[in-house]
Amino acid sequence: MDAKEVQELIAGGIPGAQVEVRDTTGGGDHFETLVVSEVFEGKALVQRHQVVYAALGDAMRVRVHALALKTLTPSESRNRR
Repeated sequence: MDAKEVQELIAGGIPGAQVEVRDTTGGGDHFETLVVSEVFEGKALVQRHQVVYAALGDAMRVRVHALALKTLTPSESRNRR
């Protein structure tokens, strides 16, 4: 699995999200992601991560060994810069 495929799965499962993915080891199973979406408004961190896991579906259980997540709302993303 490559970073582009992970990015496409997340973007497809969370319409309108800004998604950045980086393969941290080059092996296609350890990734670092930044996902910015309005769907995270009012959600706790665990709930935000569950949204991303749902978007990845079976890939999360079978093909991804490690996933570091940074999940932000648009306003959190703007304030971060």
